[in-house]
Amino acid sequence: QVQLVESGGGLVQPGGSLRLSCRGVGVTLTRFSMKWYRQAPGKERDLVAENTVPGDSTNYGDSVKGRFTISRDNVRNTVYLQMNSLNSDDTAVYYCSGRGCAGGACYDLRGQGTQVTVSS
Repeated sequence: QVQLVESGGGLVQPGGSLRLSCRGVGVTLTRFSMKWYRQAPGKERDLVAENTVPGDSTNYGDSVKGRFTISRDNVRNTVYLQMNSLNSDDTAVYYCSGRGCAGGACYDLRGQGTQVTVSS
C-alpha cells in the first residue's frame, strides 16, 4: 500500500523544539515534491514548508520563516520538519503531502496528520 506515514508530534513547552517525520511506504520519495501543511481548530489550512524537485528549492510560510526547516533523507525515504522556537500559534495538526512519480506511476499523497500542541 502506497502511503505517507507521519510521526513526531506531541506536547512541547513554548520555546521548545520538535522534529516531524514523513516516511514514504511503498513508494520512493526522491522525485516527489513535498509539503508540510497545518490546520488549527477553526482555522484554514496553512502551508508551512515545501521542497520542490527538480531543483531542490524550498519555501516557507511567513509565520515560520527562520524557525522551521524542511529536509530530506533519501536513504531513509523520509522528509523532516524541524520546528524550533515553538509558540502557541504553532499548535495544530500537521500534515505532509507529496506529489510525484515513481515506478511508472504518479501519485498525489497526503499523510494522516500528527498533532502538535505547544503549551506550558
